[in-house]
Amino acid sequence: MTDTGLAPPPAAQTPAAQTSAAQARGGTLGLRLALAFLSVALAAVALLAGLTAAFAAADVSHLASQQRTELANAIAVAASAVWNRNNTWSTADLSPVLDLATRTGTAVQIRDQSGRPVASSDNFAAADGPQTTVPVDAREQRVGTAVVRSTSTGLNAIDRSLQTALLRAIAGAAGLAALLALLTGLAVARRITRPVIRLIAVTRAMAAGDRAARVGEIRAAGELQELAAAFDQMAGTLDRQEQIRRNLVADVAHELRTPIAILQAGHEALLDGVAEPTRAELGSLRDEVLRLARMVGDLQTLAAADAAALNLARTPGDLAELAAAAADSLARRFEAVLQVTDTGAGIAAEDLPRIFDRFFRGQRAAQISGSGIGLTVAAELVQAHGGRLTARSETTGPGQGTQMTLSLPSA
Repeated sequence: MTDTGLAPPPAAQTPAAQTSAAQARGGTLGLRLALAFLSVALAAVALLAGLTAAFAAADVSHLASQQRTELANAIAVAASAVWNRNNTWSTADLSPVLDLATRTGTAVQIRDQSGRPVASSDNFAAADGPQTTVPVDAREQRVGTAVVRSTSTGLNAIDRSLQTALLRAIAGAAGLAALLALLTGLAVARRITRPVIRLIAVTRAMAAGDRAARVGEIRAAGELQELAAAFDQMAGTLDRQEQIRRNLVADVAHELRTPIAILQAGHEALLDGVAEPTRAELGSLRDEVLRLARMVGDLQTLAAADAAALNLARTPGDLAELAAAAADSLARRFEAVLQVTDTGAGIAAEDLPRIFDRFFRGQRAAQISGSGIGLTVAAELVQAHGGRLTARSETTGPGQGTQMTLSLPSA
């Protein structure tokens, strides 16, 4: 065996493998959608949390600043009261003022008018918190200043702890919102991708040869439901077209078998010397050839009718104008309905439902030449125009005949 250098075609996947592959791709799509939802939610939560933290921190800092100012004013008032009792700083007992500062978690330094310290808390120099300076007034004159600093146990510590607690609360709420966004995103993504996975699986099943595969009813958005319905409608149309092709092949094979068998037997008889090549014998063979030619012509006509049904460009028309040349006097009676009646032998009741089938010929037509496609072609053309062709026949007496009724939509 020689190597042709051509790689063998890849093996076709089984429907189960195709479904698994579609589910894997659908899972990836669902994960991407969920991550997209999560990213949007995280961005929104981060922006909201940042703004909340910034505004809240500013409000807390402003409140703490107000509290420090009010505390400093209270210490200044206490120092003023001490100065009023002594009229001087040299003999004033400022221990109550220092005790007040200690109890409130601050460090204070009282200075005279020249700015020299007259009393200070023990931890004033070590205090590194925000500093507030307020004047000490007594008897409508300034007698000194009070410098107040926050310590690690005062308002400064409360400010930091409050901001920390606030940030923790915001972070916890943001984390909870992100978790809810992830769960919601997964649920929504699963709802979106489930019908998509179903469509992919059914499409691959049809590509693998399963013509009966359908999407069916799905629980999804309206657009996806319309897509599934359109897909099933397309699959049904393809299935019907495939069945028509199969029936056509079977009908053609059945109808061609008889004349071909007759031609083969006749020619073999001539070749073997069983029959003489008389005029009658040759005429019989010619009749079968003509029958085959008529069948081929009818098949071409049928194919043209099928093409017209698929690609017909329909325009409004007046049936009276079309029939005016043949029946001008009856134009007013041709309002979308046309009836043709003969006085022949009629059609048997058991044959009447099948007269529009391809290649069907009734028992009474067995001795009449023809292929059984004429009424089929007529029905195809009528259907292409959106009309209907029906037949009614009576066989109860001579001359009853058959009545064909053509109904077309009104212009």
